[in-house]
Amino acid sequence: MSNKAPRGIRLVITLAGQRNAGKSSLVNAITDQKIAIVSDMPGTTTDPVAKHYELLPLGPVTFYDTAGLDDSGELGELRIKATRKVLWRSDVAIVVVGEAGLTPHELKIIEDIIELDIPFIIAFNKSDIREPSAEDRAYCQKKGFRFLTTSAKDETNIDEIKQAIIDIAPPEMKRDPVLAGDLFKKGEWVVCVVPIDLSAPKGRLILPQVQILREILDGDALALTTKESELEEALSGLNHKPALVITDSQVVHNVAKVVPTDVPLTTFSTLFARYKGDLPTLVHGAKAIDTLSEGDTILIGEACSHHPVEDDIGRIKIPHWVTQYTGKNLNFETYSGHDFPEDLERFKLAIHCGACMLNRTEMLRRMNECSRRGVPVTNYGVAISKVQGVLERILTPFAL
Repeated sequence: MSNKAPRGIRLVITLAGQRNAGKSSLVNAITDQKIAIVSDMPGTTTDPVAKHYELLPLGPVTFYDTAGLDDSGELGELRIKATRKVLWRSDVAIVVVGEAGLTPHELKIIEDIIELDIPFIIAFNKSDIREPSAEDRAYCQKKGFRFLTTSAKDETNIDEIKQAIIDIAPPEMKRDPVLAGDLFKKGEWVVCVVPIDLSAPKGRLILPQVQILREILDGDALALTTKESELEEALSGLNHKPALVITDSQVVHNVAKVVPTDVPLTTFSTLFARYKGDLPTLVHGAKAIDTLSEGDTILIGEACSHHPVEDDIGRIKIPHWVTQYTGKNLNFETYSGHDFPEDLERFKLAIHCGACMLNRTEMLRRMNECSRRGVPVTNYGVAISKVQGVLERILTPFAL
């Protein structure tokens, strides 16, 4: 079951430390599966290795076993960079300390984790060989760092590590997240407008649509799914007004013309804007579209990598709509998957997808990094509604 949970709703737990600190052995002990290669040879783990696991009451989580942050050489630098990318999207970190105790390498890792505002614990591993020194214990106590002694070999304090993860996990991961469940009641109708175009996956719906349909069913409400071309007929067939209409952003302009103004209307992407990020910030970021100048560069952020089609939403449609709205010649650059530009300052605006394939931590961290660099950030649905002139309409269901 944990293997089937969407990647974007998993808690991400990253083990970081020096080579040969026992990170791989610890992942194996925690998950009770030998999924990471273990060797006495330093540097066995070269790339981050993911392991899905069910950690109740948190639910599905992903553990990342990473390359040692004391790796050397040109290849070592690439491995370290890959490890830091994983840390950047982590909800919880475990700093694994080996026989040498706390060295400048571990202290630098802790410094980076604190800067990223990631809750963490320190695991003094290999306690079967060496207990942490009095100096290391005193240092952790003075700094207020949570730490445990453990032995992956003897499975000492493995359950305690799991409990520590549960204790320090972000509060939002300990409660059931809400997409649209607070916008309708039991027995009410919710209409979902799902266009079928070239970008629609064959034989299935996209993840935001599936998650919202499941939430409607879990809330004992009634779901009506239709294409935009049949929306008017679908609405006329209902014997009373729906509690909510949710549409794909690509057709929001036409849908807004059909849905009566007294019926709450929003988009899948707008719901994901508050589910995965911070809706007020993304709405504020959309206002920067009005300030764009000739030749400005805009970042298009995609959470997943895919082969673009001729009507691709992020690479074709949004650039066309924004250019049409502003009347300016603008440059658009796309970054996909977990890639995100390090030179954010050169962008005048970041327009991010709904982030259905990212966890909330990574989306918020991307938003915070944009804000820190002075780059307004919005998302696909909010930006499209802005340039289509219906932003205020799709925000009416929310108390902003």
